Amino acid sequence: MPMRLELRGVLKALAAPLLPSAAMLVAMLVAILGSMPAVAAAAFDLTQLTQLLASKRAGEATFVETREVSVLDRTVTTSGRLSFEAPDTFVRENLKPLRERVAVVGNTLTMSRGERSRSVALDSVPEAAVIIEAIRGTLTGNRDALQRVFDTSVAGNAEHWTLDLVPREARLRTQVSSVRVTGRRAEVREMQVVMPDGDRSTMTIEPIAAAATSGSGPAR
Repeated sequence: MPMRLELRGVLKALAAPLLPSAAMLVAMLVAILGSMPAVAAAAFDLTQLTQLLASKRAGEATFVETREVSVLDRTVTTSGRLSFEAPDTFVRENLKPLRERVAVVGNTLTMSRGERSRSVALDSVPEAAVIIEAIRGTLTGNRDALQRVFDTSVAGNAEHWTLDLVPREARLRTQVSSVRVTGRRAEVREMQVVMPDGDRSTMTIEPIAAAATSGSGPAR
């Protein structure tokens, strides 16, 4: 009997180093997890941004636009209203300093001043087409339209994002160098346009609450 107890003690002593303590198990787990490659969170991209923007099918906003023009010694300021309705309607109404209206439905651009009005194909006016496609495509969350005209780059997240647009075609880049649109969630808040000669414009946009515009879509 004493020999059997002694043998059991020897076997227990031999087995002890093979059974890690709780502290050793924790250390091993930390080492294993630490050696695993970190899985990066998915970046906020154009698909996510346009899906977010497309959730808002129509809207209205006021705007103030300042333009820096090299041939002038002052900044030109324009203010008015914007409105849009998916899939392809966009209206800009300048209220100050002059009353003017630009309405785009599909590929038809209609410009009005006073009682005079003129309609042309949007793609026949390259400079206007680039700027309009930038803001219309962003407001309506039209990813295909944006990618058709621009190389795109998105930064930020759903709360605060920036969309950089550069015209794909060289002939369009002779009209507009780049467009930067910034926003919060499904709202566009600012649009900056840079021309090849260094002239630039910045439009600050203030959305009008849906309750104030319910029952009325963009004026056509």
